Amino acid sequence: MNEDAVFHALADASRRELLDRLHRRGGQTLGALCEGLAMSRQAVTKHLAILEAANLVATERRGREKLHHLNPVPIHAIAERWIAKFQRPQLDALADLKRTLEGEEHDRPE
Repeated sequence: MNEDAVFHALADASRRELLDRLHRRGGQTLGALCEGLAMSRQAVTKHLAILEAANLVATERRGREKLHHLNPVPIHAIAERWIAKFQRPQLDALADLKRTLEGEEHDRPE
């Protein structure tokens, strides 16, 4: 795994939005991913290429359609390497405190 490529891919808010969309519903076409975004189809294509190069998105051909799926393995590997070495319960407590102070919901992302 190329951690630099994964960190680079995750550094952009537009790419994180695409990953969030694929997390909510996998197997989307380029057209479906473009819906409701304030960017061109070409921009989405470029972002998807970066995500694919980082192995965060896998594609599947189904007839004439190209479906995009989230690949969470690289994110998990980074979490294991960079977060697991810290004490998870303390980090969770700090994250809960931050959400409380900022008035956000207490549901942790999965």
